[in-house]
Amino acid sequence: MGNSFTARNNLPGLLTALAGARGIDLEHKLIQAGGASLRQHLNAGKALDAIATGGFDVVVLQEQSTLPVKSPARMRESVRDFDAAIKEAGARTALYLTWARRNAPESQQALTSAYAGSAAELGATLVPVGVVWERFLSMHDQPVLHDKDNSHPALAGSYLAACVFLIALLEHDPVGIDVPVKGLDADTAALLRQSAWDICESLATTE
Repeated sequence: MGNSFTARNNLPGLLTALAGARGIDLEHKLIQAGGASLRQHLNAGKALDAIATGGFDVVVLQEQSTLPVKSPARMRESVRDFDAAIKEAGARTALYLTWARRNAPESQQALTSAYAGSAAELGATLVPVGVVWERFLSMHDQPVLHDKDNSHPALAGSYLAACVFLIALLEHDPVGIDVPVKGLDADTAALLRQSAWDICESLATTE
Protein backbone atom coordinates (compact mmCIF):
# COMPACT_ATOMS: atom_id res chain seq x y z
CA MET A 1 0.00 0.00 0.00
CA GLY A 2 1.72 3.19 -1.07
CA ASN A 3 2.74 5.28 -4.03
CA SER A 4 5.53 5.60 -6.58
CA PHE A 5 8.22 4.92 -3.96
CA THR A 6 6.88 1.35 -4.00
CA ALA A 7 5.83 1.16 -7.64
CA ARG A 8 8.97 2.63 -9.21
CA ASN A 9 11.26 -0.07 -10.65
CA ASN A 10 8.69 -2.68 -9.55
CA LEU A 11 9.94 -3.12 -5.98
CA PRO A 12 7.47 -5.98 -5.31
CA GLY A 13 8.81 -7.79 -8.37
CA LEU A 14 12.43 -7.31 -7.28
CA LEU A 15 11.56 -8.77 -3.88
CA THR A 16 9.69 -11.67 -5.48
CA ALA A 17 12.78 -12.58 -7.52
CA LEU A 18 15.03 -12.46 -4.45
CA ALA A 19 12.55 -14.54 -2.45
CA GLY A 20 12.29 -17.08 -5.27
CA ALA A 21 16.05 -17.58 -5.14
CA ARG A 22 15.59 -18.56 -1.47
CA GLY A 23 12.80 -21.00 -2.27
CA ILE A 24 9.95 -18.69 -1.23
CA ASP A 25 6.97 -18.44 -3.60
CA LEU A 26 5.86 -14.87 -2.96
CA GLU A 27 2.55 -13.51 -4.24
CA HIS A 28 1.85 -9.80 -4.03
CA LYS A 29 -0.76 -7.20 -4.84
CA LEU A 30 0.16 -3.53 -5.18
CA ILE A 31 -2.33 -0.76 -4.46
CA GLN A 32 -0.73 2.58 -5.20
CA ALA A 33 -1.39 6.06 -6.52
CA GLY A 34 1.17 8.74 -7.32
CA GLY A 35 1.86 10.90 -4.29
CA ALA A 36 -0.85 9.19 -2.26
CA SER A 37 -0.91 9.26 1.52
CA LEU A 38 -2.20 6.42 3.66
CA ARG A 39 -5.20 8.58 4.61
CA GLN A 40 -6.07 8.95 0.92
CA HIS A 41 -5.90 5.17 0.53
CA LEU A 42 -8.16 4.77 3.57
CA ASN A 43 -10.69 7.25 2.24
CA ALA A 44 -10.71 5.70 -1.25
CA GLY A 45 -11.83 2.36 0.17
CA LYS A 46 -10.10 0.09 -2.34
CA ALA A 47 -7.29 -0.77 0.05
CA LEU A 48 -9.61 -1.69 2.92
CA ASP A 49 -11.70 -3.87 0.60
CA ALA A 50 -8.56 -5.68 -0.56
CA ILE A 51 -7.38 -6.25 3.00
CA ALA A 52 -10.76 -7.65 4.05
CA THR A 53 -11.06 -10.08 1.13
CA GLY A 54 -7.52 -10.76 -0.05
CA GLY A 55 -6.36 -13.41 2.41
CA PHE A 56 -2.97 -11.73 2.84
CA ASP A 57 -0.29 -12.76 5.33
CA VAL A 58 1.29 -9.31 5.51
CA VAL A 59 0.19 -5.83 4.47
CA VAL A 60 3.01 -3.35 3.85
CA LEU A 61 2.22 0.32 4.44
CA GLN A 62 4.22 3.15 2.84
CA GLU A 63 3.31 6.71 3.79
CA GLN A 64 3.66 9.69 1.45
CA SER A 65 7.36 10.52 1.41
CA THR A 66 7.40 13.78 3.40
CA LEU A 67 4.24 13.45 5.50
CA PRO A 68 6.01 11.65 8.40
CA VAL A 69 8.24 14.72 8.69
CA LYS A 70 5.48 17.31 8.32
CA SER A 71 2.75 15.55 10.31
CA PRO A 72 3.86 12.43 12.18
CA ALA A 73 0.65 12.46 14.22
CA ARG A 74 -1.45 12.20 11.07
CA MET A 75 0.67 9.32 9.82
CA ARG A 76 0.36 7.45 13.11
CA GLU A 77 -3.41 7.88 13.08
CA SER A 78 -3.62 6.47 9.55
CA VAL A 79 -1.34 3.55 10.42
CA ARG A 80 -3.50 2.77 13.46
CA ASP A 81 -6.64 2.68 11.31
CA PHE A 82 -4.98 0.41 8.75
CA ASP A 83 -3.50 -1.82 11.44
CA ALA A 84 -6.92 -2.42 13.00
CA ALA A 85 -8.31 -3.54 9.64
CA ILE A 86 -5.23 -5.66 8.93
CA LYS A 87 -5.42 -7.47 12.26
CA GLU A 88 -9.16 -8.00 11.87
CA ALA A 89 -8.43 -9.73 8.55
CA GLY A 90 -5.91 -12.04 10.25
CA ALA A 91 -2.83 -10.46 8.69
CA ARG A 92 0.11 -8.56 10.14
CA THR A 93 1.33 -5.05 9.45
CA ALA A 94 4.73 -4.08 8.08
CA LEU A 95 5.93 -0.50 7.74
CA TYR A 96 8.15 0.49 4.81
CA LEU A 97 10.44 3.14 6.29
CA THR A 98 11.49 5.28 3.33
CA TRP A 99 14.47 7.58 2.75
CA ALA A 100 15.18 11.28 2.87
CA ARG A 101 15.33 13.29 -0.31
CA ARG A 102 18.84 13.70 -1.61
CA ASN A 103 18.92 17.44 -0.86
CA ALA A 104 17.46 17.05 2.65
CA PRO A 105 19.35 14.18 4.33
CA GLU A 106 18.70 15.69 7.75
CA SER A 107 15.03 14.70 7.48
CA GLN A 108 15.89 10.99 7.81
CA GLN A 109 15.82 11.22 11.59
CA ALA A 110 12.21 12.42 11.58
CA LEU A 111 11.19 9.74 9.06
CA THR A 112 12.86 7.05 11.13
CA SER A 113 11.26 8.25 14.37
CA ALA A 114 7.77 8.36 12.86
CA TYR A 115 7.92 4.87 11.37
CA ALA A 116 9.75 3.29 14.29
CA GLY A 117 7.32 4.86 16.75
CA SER A 118 4.33 3.43 14.91
CA ALA A 119 5.94 0.02 14.60
CA ALA A 120 6.71 -0.10 18.32
CA GLU A 121 3.22 1.06 19.26
CA LEU A 122 1.43 -1.53 17.16
CA GLY A 123 3.88 -4.42 17.19
CA ALA A 124 4.36 -4.06 13.44
CA THR A 125 7.39 -5.21 11.47
CA LEU A 126 9.69 -2.31 10.60
CA VAL A 127 11.46 -2.56 7.24
CA PRO A 128 14.24 0.04 7.74
CA VAL A 129 15.01 0.88 4.12
CA GLY A 130 15.66 4.58 4.76
CA VAL A 131 18.12 3.82 7.55
CA VAL A 132 20.00 1.37 5.32
CA TRP A 133 20.07 3.96 2.52
CA GLU A 134 21.48 6.52 4.96
CA ARG A 135 24.26 4.18 6.11
CA PHE A 136 25.05 3.07 2.55
CA LEU A 137 25.30 6.67 1.30
CA SER A 138 27.70 7.51 4.13
CA MET A 139 30.07 4.80 2.86
CA HIS A 140 29.61 4.73 -0.93
CA ASP A 141 29.40 7.33 -3.71
CA GLN A 142 28.31 4.68 -6.22
CA PRO A 143 25.87 3.40 -7.19
CA VAL A 144 23.54 6.38 -6.97
CA LEU A 145 20.41 5.42 -5.05
CA HIS A 146 18.22 8.44 -5.87
CA ASP A 147 16.79 9.06 -9.31
CA LYS A 148 17.50 12.33 -11.13
CA ASP A 149 14.65 14.08 -9.31
CA ASN A 150 16.55 13.51 -6.01
CA SER A 151 13.44 11.94 -4.52
CA HIS A 152 12.41 8.70 -6.23
CA PRO A 153 14.62 5.61 -6.19
CA ALA A 154 16.95 4.74 -9.01
CA LEU A 155 17.05 1.04 -9.85
CA ALA A 156 19.96 0.54 -7.43
CA GLY A 157 17.92 2.18 -4.68
CA SER A 158 14.92 -0.05 -5.30
CA TYR A 159 17.14 -3.14 -5.38
CA LEU A 160 18.72 -2.17 -2.07
CA ALA A 161 15.20 -1.70 -0.70
CA ALA A 162 14.20 -5.16 -1.95
CA CYS A 163 17.20 -6.69 -0.18
CA VAL A 164 16.17 -5.00 3.07
CA PHE A 165 12.65 -6.38 2.64
CA LEU A 166 14.06 -9.88 2.17
CA ILE A 167 15.97 -9.53 5.44
CA ALA A 168 13.45 -7.69 7.62
CA LEU A 169 10.18 -9.12 6.32
CA LEU A 170 11.11 -12.63 5.16
CA GLU A 171 14.14 -13.18 7.43
CA HIS A 172 16.45 -14.37 4.66
CA ASP A 173 19.97 -13.36 3.69
CA PRO A 174 20.34 -11.85 0.18
CA VAL A 175 24.11 -12.42 0.00
CA GLY A 176 25.08 -14.76 -2.83
CA ILE A 177 21.81 -14.56 -4.73
CA ASP A 178 22.80 -14.23 -8.38
CA VAL A 179 19.46 -13.71 -10.13
CA PRO A 180 20.24 -11.16 -12.88
CA VAL A 181 18.53 -7.76 -12.71
CA LYS A 182 18.10 -6.00 -16.03
CA GLY A 183 19.86 -2.65 -15.87
CA LEU A 184 22.06 -3.53 -12.88
CA ASP A 185 25.50 -5.07 -13.35
CA ALA A 186 26.43 -8.12 -11.29
CA ASP A 187 29.12 -6.40 -9.20
CA THR A 188 26.81 -3.55 -8.23
CA ALA A 189 24.02 -5.95 -7.32
CA ALA A 190 26.45 -7.97 -5.19
CA LEU A 191 27.60 -4.82 -3.37
CA LEU A 192 24.00 -3.83 -2.63
CA ARG A 193 23.11 -7.30 -1.32
CA GLN A 194 26.17 -7.48 0.92
CA SER A 195 25.65 -3.92 2.18
CA ALA A 196 22.00 -4.56 3.00
CA TRP A 197 22.97 -7.62 5.04
CA ASP A 198 25.91 -5.97 6.83
CA ILE A 199 23.95 -2.83 7.71
CA CYS A 200 20.87 -4.74 8.89
CA GLU A 201 23.12 -6.94 11.03
CA SER A 202 24.73 -3.87 12.59
CA LEU A 203 21.30 -2.33 13.25
CA ALA A 204 20.18 -5.54 14.98
CA THR A 205 23.17 -5.49 17.32
CA THR A 206 22.63 -1.84 18.31
CA GLU A 207 18.91 -2.12 19.08
